Amino acid sequence: MFGTGIIKGLGTTLKRTVDTFVDDFHKTPSRYTDAIETPQGKILQQPFDSHGLFTIQYPEEKRLLPENFRYIPMLVYEEDTGEQRCTACGICAKVCPPQCIWIVRDQNKEGKPVPRPTQFFIDASICMSCGLCAEFCPFDSIKMNHDYEIATYDRYPGLILDLEELSVPTSYYAALYPKAWEAEQKAKAEKAARMAERKRKAAARKAAAAAKKKSQ
Repeated sequence: MFGTGIIKGLGTTLKRTVDTFVDDFHKTPSRYTDAIETPQGKILQQPFDSHGLFTIQYPEEKRLLPENFRYIPMLVYEEDTGEQRCTACGICAKVCPPQCIWIVRDQNKEGKPVPRPTQFFIDASICMSCGLCAEFCPFDSIKMNHDYEIATYDRYPGLILDLEELSVPTSYYAALYPKAWEAEQKAKAEKAARMAERKRKAAARKAAAAAKKKSQ
């Protein structure tokens, strides 16, 4: 029948509108009151069990992004030492599908390569945000940032991000990825415990061999 599609569409809109008010009435306090106040504005977390429309007054209010959200890559450095995790191995540049990563490895006074980058560029205008660079990085140096507000009036050089713009401390990474950070720290602690146990056993064997040699 002619016009049934329009009626169904209006019915769906009406249902979503009614669900919005019903959901707001059932929940006290409202889902909009549980906001995180930041210098950049309010951060709202959209409940998974909410019904109807969820309206955010952007840019004054923003949605809390899930941990697995990914956008432009970032380079993590150790906050306590200021040392870059990146060793300029170039694996990220090799696996990057649009080839938007350029790396220049540092050198010492003798001209020998040093395992750290002196230049690191990412062309954000062609980056696919695929996350392959972060997945293949053997040193957990590259992670995917949550900062999606990188609009600029000039594409070049505005969207060519350099080493300084890409570098973030470990505390920033831990805030964006609390679960991943916890798992990473746990793995580091277990590795350190295994290494300490190996050293203890090696020292015990060495002491036993020395005692046996002395007794002979």
